[in-house]
Amino acid sequence: MAVRHFLTLHDLSPAELNQVIDSAIALKKAHRENTQQPVLAQKVLAMIFEKSSTRTRVSFEAGMAQLGGSALFLSPTDTQLGRGEPIEDSARVISRMTDIIMIRTFGHDKIETFAKHSAVPVINALTDSFHPCQLLADVQTYVEHRGSIQGKTVAWIGDGNNMCHSWINAAMQFDFKLRIACPVGYEPDATIVASAGDRVVLTNDPAQAVNDADLVTTDVFASMGQEAEQATRLEHFDGFQVNHALMAKAADKALFMHCLPAHRGEEVSAELLEDTSISVVWDEAENRLHAQKALMLFLLNQ
Repeated sequence: MAVRHFLTLHDLSPAELNQVIDSAIALKKAHRENTQQPVLAQKVLAMIFEKSSTRTRVSFEAGMAQLGGSALFLSPTDTQLGRGEPIEDSARVISRMTDIIMIRTFGHDKIETFAKHSAVPVINALTDSFHPCQLLADVQTYVEHRGSIQGKTVAWIGDGNNMCHSWINAAMQFDFKLRIACPVGYEPDATIVASAGDRVVLTNDPAQAVNDADLVTTDVFASMGQEAEQATRLEHFDGFQVNHALMAKAADKALFMHCLPAHRGEEVSAELLEDTSISVVWDEAENRLHAQKALMLFLLNQ
């Protein structure tokens, strides 16, 4: 059987993605009831990090342990990847010694090259272009709180970044409408937007995007590697904060999500982030653990 990778949400069919979501919910229940079986005993996950992380590292490492396997943390300072070894060579070697690999890096082309030369499944744990694992957790969270996301309306407020790109992919794969509100000059990649057809609507008005939406989500205004732009971006993103006033324009029982870490008082108000009647960010963060367990089991045919 050919090796399956998960570099974007398009690497799985809609039916397979929903299968992973259902599995994640079941795994979460098993974990809480202490009935999880060590189905990945003697399996090894290689975790390659070129960007810093909290949720990604903890969720993958803890998830592998809960499934009975083990995880190796690899950074450029610890490996030959940081000393100029070709990606192709590292992929061939690491994939002969481990069973599955996750990579958190910068350019999406790097993970594509690695996957092309890997003998085992490769998971995108974030690139500058996409963050598909976060979307699995986000959709799982919506399903747990409100049922199927199919046919719903989601509003993305903020930068047209890697998270925004993955929400566009999710709109296609999970069959919902996505409204994106970005300041002028910060829109998502036009090719990715065009691929979604009429599922995606772009605007520069947050209120228009949020109007009657079932889910509102955002991210920091300056992502990793953009810290030097922070002051400029704060000026350009003035008026794009998600707060109770903006959420009041959404549908009844609309949820708020944020992939974290959050900058309270910038892209989201502190009051909204902590309002558990609307904000489900802590469930969303926990679900990275269970969604990724389900993904690893799927890719390893378990």
